Amino acid sequence: MNHTRRTVNRLAAVSVVVGLLTAGCTTGQGSRGTDDDRYPYWEKGAGASDAVEFMNLELPQSATQVKGAVRVQPQERVYLLSFLTSEETAESIADDLRSEHPLKADPDTDSLSGDGFEHLGLTSPQDIKGVRTTGVCPPCVGDERRSNVQGMEIHVGQDSGDRVRVYLAAY
Repeated sequence: MNHTRRTVNRLAAVSVVVGLLTAGCTTGQGSRGTDDDRYPYWEKGAGASDAVEFMNLELPQSATQVKGAVRVQPQERVYLLSFLTSEETAESIADDLRSEHPLKADPDTDSLSGDGFEHLGLTSPQDIKGVRTTGVCPPCVGDERRSNVQGMEIHVGQDSGDRVRVYLAAY
């Protein structure tokens, strides 16, 4: 009898703890969950330097019209960076990502940046004719410099003259 009472008391205690934990994880009336209208939003004050730091990149000295932003989503932040540079510099940045695939034109490519570059006043890379792109999972290719980055992509599109616009997105 004593053994049965202890078992019942333990089950009751476990039920209370599970109930409290479950109540803390659910949304009640008037409470905000992760699917509410707070997401996504743009992190105030975050810009190009935040993106450069997160992506562990060295911004080329020749870069002009540098723009960046951080979009906060329920599960992660997406860091956006864009600038103008030479074709040669853009190619070396793409090579530095250590992607298993070279830059190539892919008109049906979706981007993890979504319409984020429009937030920066830029044409979305998916809307640029002839844009070349590649992506990489830094931990998957053993890039210990970017072990905190789950995924990166680069888009390179012709701008004017000998300049190209580089679009980088990472999360």
